[in-house]
Amino acid sequence: MQYRKLSQQEIDLLVSGGCCATDWNRVEITDAESLQHVRNVRFSGDVRWGRFREVFELPGGIRKHSGIRNATLHNVTVGDDTLIENVSNYIANYDIGRHSYIENVDLIVTEGPCSFGNGVEVAVLNETGGREVKIFDRLSAQIAYVLAMYRHRPDLIARLNADIDAYAKSQTSERGMIGDEVSIRNTRHINGVRIGDYAVISGCSRLRNGSVHSNAVAPVTIAHGVIADDFIICSGSHVSDNTSLERCFVGQCCQMGHGYSATDSLFFSNCTEENGEACAIFAGPFTVTHHKSTLLIAGMFSFMNAGSGSNQSNHMYKLGPIHQGILERGAKTASDSYILWPARVGAFSLVMGRHVTHSDTSHLPFSYLIEQQNTTYLVPGVNLRSVGTIRDAQKWPKRDARKDPDRLDCINYNLLSPYTIQKMFKGIQVLKNLQYASGELSDLYSYHSTKIRNASLRHGIQYYEIAITKFLGNSLIKRLENMPAGASDERIHQLLKPTSHSGKGPWADISGLIVPRNAVSELLDQVENGHMDIWQLSEGFRALHENYYDAEWTWAYDKFECFFGISLDHISPSQIITIVERWKEAVVGLDRMLYEDARKEFNMASQTGFGADGSHEIKEKDFSEVRGEFETNPFVTAVLEHIKAKEALGDELIARLQA
Repeated sequence: MQYRKLSQQEIDLLVSGGCCATDWNRVEITDAESLQHVRNVRFSGDVRWGRFREVFELPGGIRKHSGIRNATLHNVTVGDDTLIENVSNYIANYDIGRHSYIENVDLIVTEGPCSFGNGVEVAVLNETGGREVKIFDRLSAQIAYVLAMYRHRPDLIARLNADIDAYAKSQTSERGMIGDEVSIRNTRHINGVRIGDYAVISGCSRLRNGSVHSNAVAPVTIAHGVIADDFIICSGSHVSDNTSLERCFVGQCCQMGHGYSATDSLFFSNCTEENGEACAIFAGPFTVTHHKSTLLIAGMFSFMNAGSGSNQSNHMYKLGPIHQGILERGAKTASDSYILWPARVGAFSLVMGRHVTHSDTSHLPFSYLIEQQNTTYLVPGVNLRSVGTIRDAQKWPKRDARKDPDRLDCINYNLLSPYTIQKMFKGIQVLKNLQYASGELSDLYSYHSTKIRNASLRHGIQYYEIAITKFLGNSLIKRLENMPAGASDERIHQLLKPTSHSGKGPWADISGLIVPRNAVSELLDQVENGHMDIWQLSEGFRALHENYYDAEWTWAYDKFECFFGISLDHISPSQIITIVERWKEAVVGLDRMLYEDARKEFNMASQTGFGADGSHEIKEKDFSEVRGEFETNPFVTAVLEHIKAKEALGDELIARLQA
């Protein structure tokens, strides 16, 4: 854009319109026609603006022409067709894009060198320090996980932090930026904030030292009483209604509102945080809390739903708030649940009641933790037959609201994966060892500060075996989906051979990314040795994410022999048929459990409260009108269709093998 200095005639025109300047030689324009839309403006420093030809159409039929009116500008550049009106204090040291709307603001300023939130240390998990994560524009859940949880590798952490520091330095400037098509209205203080295209900022109290990564595809909205200091907010997110953020990273498509308060916390893709409070939490993808009485503190979560009144304590009145805890992916807390850290809850488990014994159930996923008379009772594997668990697994992919093609977090939605199945293998071993040590007729077993009843232990082994059968059968059928009918044994063995070298050994959940641990270690070794920087590490995680199914099969390949007693190296068609028949039995059996669990939602007890002013017949009619019929419920019909589809899939493979 070509700017030029003002002529004396143009200066006189501006002065007649109520404008003044400390030095008119430092005021530049591109279009003389724009001068008629500049009124009552005080200029200082270097000020430039483009043409003002477009008109803004506002709700209610109001029209306002672009221009600058009733404002003080110091060292500001204004793009084409932007409106700046009624700035009660001033705008200083900012570059403002085209067609933006700024009205009724108090102060927009950048004071001295500013990194716009990049490089801010967030004392996540441990309030007293030790797991600080330096936030930056491109922070992903996986990079943050490594920074927080791999403190046993100080050289690795030092190299990653050096890369972040270098990036923060490259982003440091004495000028702020407001992008194109931005709307800023009725906002008080904006100090050192970089605002991306199409952002909507309305009614905020204070934004200080931060970045708003809005764009045309995934705009960001910050509205109504928000206070945010030392922050980064990513594309597609919505923060409103008196939310307070201090030293926080808000990932893509998060929803925060209704007075939510967060300090020293990280929130990644698709989190929903309302009403409650967070302190020093690592909220992985899909961490959800809705209730005013809920406090999340010093914990790591993902795919988690916190019930009302959920609470944790991270100190025992000794050395202060130094304890932390982990709820592995998919864990839930019931209303009024309480956990005294340190503790660790296994994947897809449900916590009910108050738990103060520092239990670790990470090897027993899909469990219930129930408190009775200050004792934690563990019910292993029972969540595998819960309708709620399956419904959650189905809804997470559908609720991924990210429209930005540049997705920062890698998210694997699989309910059954090497990560959870390896825990079930370990869980079966743990439960059988308890049986052996205490006797099969023992009424109660003790495990990691929990109690397990005899029936719960036996059923837990059964649930885990069903789930393992289902997972391995799924993997086998998927691998042979392109097998021609009548294929030779040699051809079958060729199809079954793993195609990925990665996958053997233990797997990890890196905050949403399910990967082989040895593959992660190889990446981190390269960073530690100086052969890879933080940007290449992000790409490495993405490559592992894209290669998941090949690596999954490499892991599953060896498990057939230890579980079914059949080696895939020499498996025959008849042995595959045996496995498929067992798989069909497991899938149908599990679906039948889900079907019966769903039926409970339609029993007489569930109808209590319906038909408030009528007879039993009216109660039933009222219930069916509100909840529908059991047979036509979408989830129930989906379960029945799933049974048919899986039986047909197994039968089709068996037919090809028999051919």
